[in-house]
Amino acid sequence: MRLLPGRLLARVTALPAIAASAWLLVAFPLLALGSFTPVAAAVLGTPAVIAACVLVPRFVPDPPEDEAVPWWPLVLVAVITVGFAVVQVAYHAEALVIRRDPASYAMYTVWIAENGHLPIPQQRELIAGDDPALSYQSLAHYDRDGAIWPQFMAGAPLVTSIGYWLGGLDGMLVTTPFLGALGVLAFAGLTARLVGARWAPLGALVLAVCLPQQWVSRFTYSEPLTQILLIGGMVLAYDALVRRTALTDRWSASHTLAAAAGLAFGLALVVRIDAIRDLLPVVGFIGLLLLARRGQALPLLGGLALGVGLGLYAGYGLSLPYLEYLSDSLNPLLLISAAVIAVTAAATAALWRFGIPRVERVRWLPHAVTALALLTMVGFAIRPLFWPDYGHGSDFTDAWVASVQEREGLWPIEGSRTYYDMSLYWVGWYVGLGTVLFASLGVALVLRRLVLRRDPQWLLPAMLLVWTVTTTLLRPAITPDHPWASRRLIVLVIPAFILFAVWFLAWLTRRCTVAGAPGRRGAAFQVLPAVVAASASLAVFLPAAATSAAGIMGYRQDVGSVAATEELCASLSEDASVVVVDPGMAGNYMPLLRNVCGVPTAAMDEPTPEDLDRVVAEIHGRGRDAVLAASDWQVLEGLTGSTENVERPFHVLAQMDPSTLMEPPTGHWTFNESVWVTVLPAGG
Repeated sequence: MRLLPGRLLARVTALPAIAASAWLLVAFPLLALGSFTPVAAAVLGTPAVIAACVLVPRFVPDPPEDEAVPWWPLVLVAVITVGFAVVQVAYHAEALVIRRDPASYAMYTVWIAENGHLPIPQQRELIAGDDPALSYQSLAHYDRDGAIWPQFMAGAPLVTSIGYWLGGLDGMLVTTPFLGALGVLAFAGLTARLVGARWAPLGALVLAVCLPQQWVSRFTYSEPLTQILLIGGMVLAYDALVRRTALTDRWSASHTLAAAAGLAFGLALVVRIDAIRDLLPVVGFIGLLLLARRGQALPLLGGLALGVGLGLYAGYGLSLPYLEYLSDSLNPLLLISAAVIAVTAAATAALWRFGIPRVERVRWLPHAVTALALLTMVGFAIRPLFWPDYGHGSDFTDAWVASVQEREGLWPIEGSRTYYDMSLYWVGWYVGLGTVLFASLGVALVLRRLVLRRDPQWLLPAMLLVWTVTTTLLRPAITPDHPWASRRLIVLVIPAFILFAVWFLAWLTRRCTVAGAPGRRGAAFQVLPAVVAASASLAVFLPAAATSAAGIMGYRQDVGSVAATEELCASLSEDASVVVVDPGMAGNYMPLLRNVCGVPTAAMDEPTPEDLDRVVAEIHGRGRDAVLAASDWQVLEGLTGSTENVERPFHVLAQMDPSTLMEPPTGHWTFNESVWVTVLPAGG
């Protein structure tokens, strides 16, 4: 078999989702069984990933024979992917102190990589028993029934654990840059399939240079892995549906690819619980496949059901306190999901019997769909003028937004302002208004063609992307300061805008090619397609690159945290029991002390000398050293009456990302943190 560039591009871009799915399919059950150890993962997970990456791509169909793919798209995609990984590794963050989500994921990773099970024991018996002065809950770590449950879902930590096993804290922190690069690779594959291989480098390049893709890839966020699974799921589904099969046909390559696609979609739920919303169009699409009597329907459904089942267990079995925290938004989503499944089943049964309406015969419908798509984008554009959004439902978030407003010089100060009405402008910040315009025209044309029953390969991507873009822009459901809020856009929203924009550019170029065909126009028109393609590509690429270049991509965040953490852990003896006596730092540092340093840790929310003496005596009574920790040495002096043996093993002065509300993030703020400790040895 010849190694043709089109074949190689198709198979390589399918690998990220295949490898991620195979690993999660093995790693998550190991964690659920309390056996997620390096040996078990290597013995079971490594062969599974290798086998999947060797066998499944063999089923990926070759590009159409009329599409002679040259080598240069494959080479450019490879250069962009590798270049992205190199840059993000060089600029990776060292977020270990919990202020926002990345350090929470890092602490989750360290715990399961070191211990292989959940929950995290409180180890009260090694501190002061059930002393009422002590507390154990901290940021992103819930105290439930005498144990600590980390926030979020297990999927991302299961992958970043690989980096931790290979290289400790540094290895963990550089894992996500590679995941971000694989997301770029998967998106190049989706662009090649839906637009054309020659356009894949442009799609990959715009995604790679946009600020949110770079930013989330420098942290231990879950978005890069979710992006791989959802975009990769669309890639595999496209490949599965290239060949037509009937419901009664024997198992074939198409069935295997459909099952792999469903599994990739479903396993996204192991990574992020809000993937439930993104998967609803897949349910409807399976119903359409059944109506079309396509043999891929049942394998796709089976893979999806398996992945979703694991995801629900990941949520309700290992992250229940987190789901309880999200119950106000999650429970309605679950009800909507149940309704979608019921309606899809009923509609499929009814249409199976009576047939599918011939919508392409309704002459006005394509025009109506086109107009609706464009009017929807206009509605999002004028939304801030007429429908500003208010109401976080959180006093803490209100106070934070108000502080950012004051810092940014906005007036009036309205902490309840969610800025959700600005969501389309957020997209414009990061990919440019030209991309937003081209994407709006592109999606309108794609939907029109689908109504006319053309381009059926676009049906699932259009359903999934249009649904996710619309629901996300309506309600991003995230604290609205940037770059943090850009997380909500990067999994599918920004890729959707880039994909539709590139499709429109390709369509426009083809139209210009027809207009400039030999014999129809003058010589000047012969170069029209190249001029249009080049100028429009620059209009898509340059704004995204400019925002990144002028933003926050030129420095590393929290640099020095790894070295400071290692020094802090080295300063604690094996018999140490740490009590954080500074309420202002307890939530941020307790997981680091417990999960990374491996010492029993508790906090005193309102420390008094009397309570402290009692707790220290109880620790000494267990034959352990009492270690008091605070962010300022004066706190320790005030409680102990002495500065003797007070040390500062943790001190970091570094750059950190800013927060902005009405403009793309630029510049940086300062991260200046210290941990002071004093050791009160047993018998001392």
